[in-house]
Amino acid sequence: MPLTDEHDLSCDVLVAGGGMAGVCAAVAAVRNGATVILCQDRPVLGGNASSEVRMHIVGADASGGRGTPLATEAREGGILEEIRLENCIRNPQRSPSMFDLILYEKCRAEPKLTLLLNTCITGANVAGRRITRATAERQSTEDRFTIAARVFVDCTGDGRLGVEAGARWREGREARGEFHESLAPDTADNRRLGSSILFQARRHDRPMPFEAPPWAHRFTEDDLRLRPHATGHADLGLEFGYWWVEWGGKLDTIKKNETIRDELLAITLGVWDHIKNGGDHGAENWALEWFGFLPGKRESRRFVGQYTLTQNDVMESTPFNDAIAYGGWFIDTHPPGGVDEPDRPPCTQERVPRLYDIPLRACVSDEIPNLMFAGRNISATHVAFASTRVMGTCAAVGQGVGTAAAYAVRQGLLPAELASNPAAMHAIQDQLLRDDAYLIGRTFDDPDDLARTALLTASSQQADGPASNVLTGQTRSVHGAGGVASERATPGSHRWMSDPGRPLPARIELRWPEPVTPAGIRLIFDTGLHRVLTLSQADDYTRRMIWGRSQPETVRDYTIEGQSQGEWRDLVRVEGNYQRRRVHPLDRRPLDAVRITVTATNGLDQARICEVRFDKETA
Repeated sequence: MPLTDEHDLSCDVLVAGGGMAGVCAAVAAVRNGATVILCQDRPVLGGNASSEVRMHIVGADASGGRGTPLATEAREGGILEEIRLENCIRNPQRSPSMFDLILYEKCRAEPKLTLLLNTCITGANVAGRRITRATAERQSTEDRFTIAARVFVDCTGDGRLGVEAGARWREGREARGEFHESLAPDTADNRRLGSSILFQARRHDRPMPFEAPPWAHRFTEDDLRLRPHATGHADLGLEFGYWWVEWGGKLDTIKKNETIRDELLAITLGVWDHIKNGGDHGAENWALEWFGFLPGKRESRRFVGQYTLTQNDVMESTPFNDAIAYGGWFIDTHPPGGVDEPDRPPCTQERVPRLYDIPLRACVSDEIPNLMFAGRNISATHVAFASTRVMGTCAAVGQGVGTAAAYAVRQGLLPAELASNPAAMHAIQDQLLRDDAYLIGRTFDDPDDLARTALLTASSQQADGPASNVLTGQTRSVHGAGGVASERATPGSHRWMSDPGRPLPARIELRWPEPVTPAGIRLIFDTGLHRVLTLSQADDYTRRMIWGRSQPETVRDYTIEGQSQGEWRDLVRVEGNYQRRRVHPLDRRPLDAVRITVTATNGLDQARICEVRFDKETA
């Protein structure tokens, strides 16, 4: 009798890989009506952001490098912002395991999402160029799953699902002439970005000795002269470790991952030995608290999609009609040899002038019409990938892909048919905007939004924040040169801001010439998108954030009242809000007017609302 139990499962969308791209893809797809199975080959979600690796999520805001509040607010919105805000409030202690739990809860909260942890995709069946089902195995319980789906989304990073299905992929660095990229090497090669193991250390009240194992590497000060490592600084940074503990880019980062892990452990402990015993680094009272055994992988396979994103698209902010997400991180390349190349800086970061579009076509296979991908394996050259690979961008792409996958299922279309269908792309982009994702220069102009037909007034407003801003179809500030291409953006604050000289409460009112019957109201609040906000074990980085409490701009307490036949009644009453996007179902009674009253914020002296929308039921 075989030990392995066989299970036949089915869903609309199978998402393989539970990193930030996979989580956001799965949640987006299920919230847009699809049944979803999410397979993750690890015991926790989050990938490189999980407790197993502990890298903080960076993205298009370039860790605050896009400037002041007067610049475009570049921090990702949508599902990732929801997760960040939740983590900020529920995890003031900055526990990596608590972040694992928040991601787990986010998936468990969706009744149509089936989460299979410790479950690895091991095969795929293809018929008529389409994937019909995938095989997954969970060794810990001796189970094998055969999963049928209509759309398959590969968020595995290494591309396991797509490769099993026979999708085309590329690896290494393209030659400069292939895509006319100035940052590419003269000739193509198989070199990649390497992997890293992070560590965490803690300061004690007494000296803490360290003896390195005999297999640890030995480093001199000269070996690490280009790699900052606690050389007498008051803030040593030892609580987080060093991303530049990197190696393996000259190897196959999939097939040689165990070798890379062993070498990275030897490097990590050798670096710590140098810090502790190789001279005065101010670390006498510091001791290792944790170090990873799972390499944080930067690069392996990249799929060939309907379009390949290039350096020129990234640097010139090429507009795409099928945009589903945006990026903005540096073109961040590393020497393939990592610490074995001591004469080269650990990274070279080319600043990306503006935010740039990521098209759906870069996330759909050029050969398998129902295969999509999100994360670091999207269709991009090595140079473009050096910007798109960061987790904030991967998460934004994941939400875009999940939304598109659900739309394809609803409409009976193949993912490969979406980008060339203007009506489909318009609907997908509108849904992303409705769900608080951001698309460069695009506004949400929903003809069924009842707010557009109302007369809008406010108890007070600022010159740069009139009440009419809640109807602009944009939900973030666009100012300065550090953001989007000026020809694709409408400058302004894009939010109502009450007069700080008049104490709260403050209110806005929408009144209709004839009664309306809205099914629900959607509100977008200001959550300080100009600031960095992400879970990090780095103390200095975290000090740049407002962490462990609500963002001060965000509305905390508010009421929504409706007027019918001259009488006002409470529709919604909220206290203690810290989220950006709030959706409230209404009881479908005819209304003449609606009044939103802000009674308290989380610290700011004014009310701020970026958007008000009413879902139409009957007029």
